[in-house]
Formats: sequence, C-alpha cells, structure tokens
Amino acid sequence: MTDLPALQLRNVGLTFPRRRGVRALFGGRQSTDFVALEGIDLEVKRGEVLGVIGRNGSGKSTMLRVMAGVFSPDVGEAKASGRVSLLASLGTGFAGHLTGRENAMLYGSVLGRSREQMLDLMNGIIEFSELHDFIDEPLRTYSSGMRARLGLAVVSALDPDILLIDEVLGVGDPVFKEKSKKKILDMVGGAGTVVLVSHSFGLMTSICDRIVHMKGGHIDFVGEPQEAISAYYRSEGVDLEVSA
Repeated sequence: MTDLPALQLRNVGLTFPRRRGVRALFGGRQSTDFVALEGIDLEVKRGEVLGVIGRNGSGKSTMLRVMAGVFSPDVGEAKASGRVSLLASLGTGFAGHLTGRENAMLYGSVLGRSREQMLDLMNGIIEFSELHDFIDEPLRTYSSGMRARLGLAVVSALDPDILLIDEVLGVGDPVFKEKSKKKILDMVGGAGTVVLVSHSFGLMTSICDRIVHMKGGHIDFVGEPQEAISAYYRSEGVDLEVSA
C-alpha cells in the first residue's frame, strides 16, 4: 500500500467550451473547445516535492485542480492516495466579508475538521501567519501577502497528506518566504507530498525533487530541477545556463 504513488494522472484530457465574437453573446454558434490538458501522464511519489512550471495558460493551474478533484477530466483518470488540500493564489475559496479567523474556521469545516479541532489549531494558525492584529478583520482588508500567509497557515495546520500550492509562495516578504519553505520541508519530512506551481525558479530549485515543464496543455519535460528549467528556457528560445 505504501508503494502506491500519492497522485496518478493517466492520459488525462480536459477541454473547456468557449465562444467568440458578438454572435456568441446572442447565442451564436459555439467555437471549437479550448483544450486545457491533453495526454497528461504523471505520477507523484509519496514524500516528493514536485514543481510545475510553464507560461501562463500552459495548463499548470488546471492540472492542479484536476489533482484536487475540482475538475473532472473528460478523458483519462486522476487518483489521489490520501487527503488533498489545494492552496490557490490570493486565498481562493475564502470569503472577503468574513474575518481571517472566520475564514480559517470555515475552511477547516469544509475539509472535515470539527469546530473544536479548529479552535485547538487557531493559536498556531495565528502565530504562523503573523496576523495577530488582523485576524479579526475582514479578509477584504488584507493584502495579497496577508491572504497567502493565512492560506498557508490554515492548510498546513490541517496536516494534509498531499498539499497542492498554486502561485502562493512568491507572494509576501523574504522572511515569510523562508518560513514557508521550511514549513513545506517539514511537511515532506513528515511523509507529506507537495506539488508546487510557481514562477520563483530559485525557490523551486532549492526545494523540489523534480520539476514538470508544461507547454500548451502538455507535459514537455519532467526531470531534475535545473534540467527542467533549462528545458523551459530552450522552449522559449532563450539560451541560458541555470547555475547551481
């Protein structure tokens, strides 16, 4: 059982309908569907930190949402072995009119934690997020960095087996980035699994075991971090050596 991968994607494909032009606004003929993912085959090992890179629109965030069960693939299958939590950019899933504390309680309940469990975790969430003076303020008053800190604090406190992080760790001050990095490594040390989408190649190189380069809804390359980043630059026509 322990030899099973944490995540498996087999021949995953996903399309989204789209309409173009004025005719579409008035019920005109729908244009060709947008292919978001096609032929995705990927296994993520237990205890692995897997990075995902690529240009905007390459399918990175969509693939994470398939892993999380937010999107169901049109073809192929996606399997997860364990509890999955998705932490998306700017605290997606949080409510702007609720306070930071209320959002933490709500998110915990969505993931199956009781009120008592969340109350026990709350001091740790506040301490890690460094939101002592703001935890009872509405989320709409938070900066993007504050939302990211709250999101990571809540999700990591819930101790998921598999943590999916989409464009969050690049937000915030350098001290919190280091704190976030340590938290992720601590999770992996506890047999957790992390999949990380980020444009911060320095961070990816320092914590990822492998990196996936995506292009046009496909996996273009999977391998050692520096090789994957070099493959990304080559695909963009940039001759750039990645230093250690």
